[in-house]
Amino acid sequence: MTILPPFGPVPPAVLVPSYDRPAVRPGIAHLSVGNFHRAHQAVYLDRVLARPGNAQWGILGIGVMDDTHERAKAEAMQAQHGLYTLTECPADAPDTVRVIGAIVDYLHAPDDRAAAIRRLADPAIRIVSLTVTEGGYYIDESGQFQLDHPTIAEDLARPVPHTVFGLATEALRLRRAAGTGPFTILSCDNLPHNGHVARTAFLAWARARDPDLADWMAAHVTFPNTMVDRITPAVGPLDITRLNAGSGVDDRVPVFCEDFIQWVIEDKFCAGRPPLQDAGVLFTGDVTPYEQVKLRMLNASHSMLALPGMLMGYRVVSDIMHNPDVVALLEHYLARDAEPLLQAPPGMELHEYAAQLLRRFSNVAISDQLPRIASDSASKLPVFVRATAEGTLARGTDAARIAFLLACFAEYLRGHDDTGAAYDIHEPHLAPGDMALAADEDPARALEMSVFAGWGLGDHPAFVALFAQTRAALRAGGTRACLRQLVTPGEPGAPGDTKN
Repeated sequence: MTILPPFGPVPPAVLVPSYDRPAVRPGIAHLSVGNFHRAHQAVYLDRVLARPGNAQWGILGIGVMDDTHERAKAEAMQAQHGLYTLTECPADAPDTVRVIGAIVDYLHAPDDRAAAIRRLADPAIRIVSLTVTEGGYYIDESGQFQLDHPTIAEDLARPVPHTVFGLATEALRLRRAAGTGPFTILSCDNLPHNGHVARTAFLAWARARDPDLADWMAAHVTFPNTMVDRITPAVGPLDITRLNAGSGVDDRVPVFCEDFIQWVIEDKFCAGRPPLQDAGVLFTGDVTPYEQVKLRMLNASHSMLALPGMLMGYRVVSDIMHNPDVVALLEHYLARDAEPLLQAPPGMELHEYAAQLLRRFSNVAISDQLPRIASDSASKLPVFVRATAEGTLARGTDAARIAFLLACFAEYLRGHDDTGAAYDIHEPHLAPGDMALAADEDPARALEMSVFAGWGLGDHPAFVALFAQTRAALRAGGTRACLRQLVTPGEPGAPGDTKN
């Protein structure tokens, strides 16, 4: 039995780092260390560190948000010296538990943001990666950074900034002054062209603060595009108890995930990079085909599950996958709506990818939570669904599934399911005016919400009518009945093909 401080004796079945962890030094700083980062990017770096000659590629984790949960996580990660257990859960095999050691230092930026900036300015840091969610880049529907957003405007006025944009920019200011050179900024969020989005956001913040610095960043900092994929559920108190019972390790911040993992990166690193290709990462000159397939098939299907699922009273993905109408909805959406508008990457068959998605969603061992997936849909729908909706309307093909999804989103904002059971709504990017539009007596007015700005839905009267008809059907007969009619053409009241 291995003795692993601070966990003490670790059962033989638990895999532990095979490298000399005290010799590892941070070469990557990650901003906003969530479960996904710890189940994905940190896993790849753990594999890299297990190979000789890579001790300079450890991770410095930096918590950015200032709330009770983030403070508790920071305290736990610091107490555990960055170690935590990861339980990988295949659908048809025993779980694998491993201790991940790639995060060798952790700090909570709100405790001392100037200190966080100094750590980012350390020339040993050659990559600054981040996972701040789809809505965390403050990009409007026209692709512009929202300098007038209160969070950004306030941050620009601070001597020591709080946002990821400010922390990284001020660190780059110090590095330029010291002559130590730039670092790569690596977005790991679910966004089309996430590197381009990150470049727009960071350079706009920098330009508003210091135009000369922004010019230097534009010339020297690289922003690779990436595609990331691994289903990683939220971890609640009951999960912690269950995971620790399964591992035999007393871990305050365990994580669990599926056994599937994928990372595709554009090979543009201004200050060097670890040999991630040896750890299973695919480097390519064009990430676009991979990201489009993932966003518009996997992530869009997640929304297609979560929003009607919440209304039907489901709360776990694997449970809703037992509903044959839901499976039919996903099959139809993937085959008829998403796939015809996509170009598959080399070597990928879209129908096989779709079948794999349904198998992944059905994995009972994961039991991903629908409330987590449904949260912040105002940021997710424009990223995951908009292109498919626009393409469907432009082609004049059946838009009934798109109308159903958007109608379910509008109904979801009422905060209760079809049985009347209430649930919490987490939509930080919807204003009170948006919520008023969703609640308007005219069901079609929900399409005027900011989430749909730029989609052009109002230019298709037949779609607007179908959306209103679908909302009325959801309220009159419930989500289950509306879904049954949608996936069973010819039944009374079934939505028909809508040509636009």
